[in-house]
Amino acid sequence: MMDSLVTTEWLERELGAPDLRIIDATTFLPGTGRDARAEFEQAHIPGAVFLDIEEVSDPESPLPHTMPSEARFASRMQSLGARDGARFVVYDNSPLHSAARIWWMLRSFGAHYAALLDGGFQKWIAEGRPVEHGLAPHRHGHFTAFLDESAAIAKDELLKLVGTGTHEIVDARSAARFAGSDPEPRPGLASGHIPGARSLPQGSLFNADNSWKRGDALRAAFEGTGVDLAKPMVTSCGSGVTAAVLLFGAHLLGKADVRIYDGSWSEWGADPTTPKETSAA
Repeated sequence: MMDSLVTTEWLERELGAPDLRIIDATTFLPGTGRDARAEFEQAHIPGAVFLDIEEVSDPESPLPHTMPSEARFASRMQSLGARDGARFVVYDNSPLHSAARIWWMLRSFGAHYAALLDGGFQKWIAEGRPVEHGLAPHRHGHFTAFLDESAAIAKDELLKLVGTGTHEIVDARSAARFAGSDPEPRPGLASGHIPGARSLPQGSLFNADNSWKRGDALRAAFEGTGVDLAKPMVTSCGSGVTAAVLLFGAHLLGKADVRIYDGSWSEWGADPTTPKETSAA
């Protein structure tokens, strides 16, 4: 057993454990000029493997980063040496905090022991902990994937919730994108947000050293935007990645009734029939 959030000290002690699989899930927005795989080869936590989010996304979907089939996810995890019963620790070195998406996917596909590294690679490096370079060979594993269909919510179901007040819809994008004053980075999308949604930029859940806020500070981040934590929650963002950051933050508060809108604004903003608001909330 292990917590859903593990410290850098804990992980350094566990390095080399035969049942531990460390995953670098770094992802960047298009146009940043950064190459996540190249940065991994330059330096990563010893024993880690690199997981490209595109390799565990549905190739048939016109939307970015949507949930893949069980077979696709299992195949990629097996190629990384993952196996049933392993302990997974996921980290990233991205302002998107993209490791949360892979943590959510692991949990959604039935991995019982999955955790995020608190502070990610940024904190690991700042503390002078060991790194290795290049790519190390690893054996294929045996990973069985069974998708929890309730982990995500589809557009049609979310449309029925808009305006009812029964759920909190929380948006992880920047406040300016939420308000519609900044354009979307992907072409062809309207500006604004889902009516009734709350704006909670995902970066506001972290401390200056990139560690997660906890306890009262984390709760205040949600409640300060008007979120009622007693209601079921749907999290959204641009493409379903940072929505997982909000879901994980709610998880740290003990909240289990949270689903991700997997299509997020890439789907909602591209559909001329969906209702949209552009005023700040």
